[in-house]
Amino acid sequence: MGLPGASGVANGGGGMPGFFWRKSRYVRMDDVLPQEQEAVEDSGGGGGVRVRGVARRYVFFCSVFASLNHVLLGYDVGVMSGCIIFIQKDLHINEVQQEVLVGCLSFISLLGSLAAGRTSDAIGRKWTIGLAAAIFQVGALVMTLASSFAVLMAGRLLAGIGIGFGLMVAPVYISEISPAALRGSLASFPEIFISLGILLGYVSNLAFAGLPDHINWRVMLAAGILPSISIAFVLTVIPESPRWLVMQGRTGDARAVLLKVAETEEEAEERLGEIEESARATAADKAVWRELMRPSPVVLRMLVAGLGVMFFQQATGIDALVYYSPTIFRDAGIASEGQLLAATVAVGLSKTVFIVIAIALVDNVGRKPLLYVSTIGITGCLATLAAALSLLARGVLPSGVAITLAILTVCGFVAFFSVGIGPINMVLSSEIYPLRLRAQAVATGLAVNRLTSGAVAMSFLSICRAVSVAGAFTAFAAVSALSVAFVHMFVPETSGKSLEQIESLFASDIGSGGEVELADGEHLVHKR
Repeated sequence: MGLPGASGVANGGGGMPGFFWRKSRYVRMDDVLPQEQEAVEDSGGGGGVRVRGVARRYVFFCSVFASLNHVLLGYDVGVMSGCIIFIQKDLHINEVQQEVLVGCLSFISLLGSLAAGRTSDAIGRKWTIGLAAAIFQVGALVMTLASSFAVLMAGRLLAGIGIGFGLMVAPVYISEISPAALRGSLASFPEIFISLGILLGYVSNLAFAGLPDHINWRVMLAAGILPSISIAFVLTVIPESPRWLVMQGRTGDARAVLLKVAETEEEAEERLGEIEESARATAADKAVWRELMRPSPVVLRMLVAGLGVMFFQQATGIDALVYYSPTIFRDAGIASEGQLLAATVAVGLSKTVFIVIAIALVDNVGRKPLLYVSTIGITGCLATLAAALSLLARGVLPSGVAITLAILTVCGFVAFFSVGIGPINMVLSSEIYPLRLRAQAVATGLAVNRLTSGAVAMSFLSICRAVSVAGAFTAFAAVSALSVAFVHMFVPETSGKSLEQIESLFASDIGSGGEVELADGEHLVHKR
């Protein structure tokens, strides 16, 4: 996610959105063609331009199609925030059962993600995308027809496994099919589709809330099957991952795919050689895990930065806010179910809009400035929300003011989250680790992220009962304040730096509070 972009032809080549192809002022040294080779292609009578435009459009649509499974995760998160209101009435579940129903998705999706690795190696990335959609469809159907909490949980577990498969395989597929210069923007697509799914879930809640209580939540859940049905069409359009084809000994098929997604035939052959070399190196897997378990000081600092950002992304309470936003708005004084669900739509819209803005900024502004803006903004919103709810409970704040503040701060929270720490956690993970450690280190970070998400979602209602909703968000605000300090002390700016520069950043004493700026990193490279 968020690796540096590259300039397109006529602002993106063939009508693609301009910011996806805009050339960043920071460019990874290992991600661009030599200057003279670019000049030859750009001045080659139009042929190079045509190939570049066609290849980029093809990769763009393949990335969009591969990301559709992420709509399922977002939809499930968004729709469950409203469904739980009506499930409680229809199936008479208690508070603990609500927490388990909501929070188990993160734990189960983690298991699905772990299983997806071996599955995608066995049957291919493309067909694992299809398998993820099929498993989710079965789970959603079981939940739709559930007559008891036990059956509902069985469907939830199946849906979680399907979502876990999709979470893991789509980013892998996109990274393996995309040219290096476009991989950053394209790898951000899954995050966009998660946000879109959350918005669709909120809209579904609002649209079907007027139905009878024993029907509305079932229709909301059943509507989630529709995006997964589209995967059947996707499987007829997208090619298999060239890396997987090489691993199966199908070098000719891999070359055919690379000729479609590469800008030139020479680049296709070069990428094929790199893939073959990488495939031969996979036997070093056990040595990688030993290095992660007993890291050197440099690798340890990388792990602290990568795992820390993954932890703080969820520990500030984003999933609690998204899942339980109706509960928060009710505590602020909104009584009508229709008004509650309408307020959640505003939350989903804010999240979707600002994630698009983040993708436009991440390569131009840099990672660390966006993380500062994000974590400081989240802290302010959480503190304001906690203060408003506390003053309302004491009768100091008028109800109308409290409702307005609650909606503004919740929307502000998701906006600041989406413009920074939301997408940048995966951007950072894809950049800071050496290639030999990257896959396993990112998987470890994802495990930390999902476990934290599940713990927050499964404990939120209990915490609110113990210390009030205001108290819960006071705690989240304190954690968010710690994340600001963490970003300052342990996260360097990686945008525009080569792998050698990034390793130099972590070899320096970043824990002392000093920062190595881009100019310092360039000086290191020039000295080489």
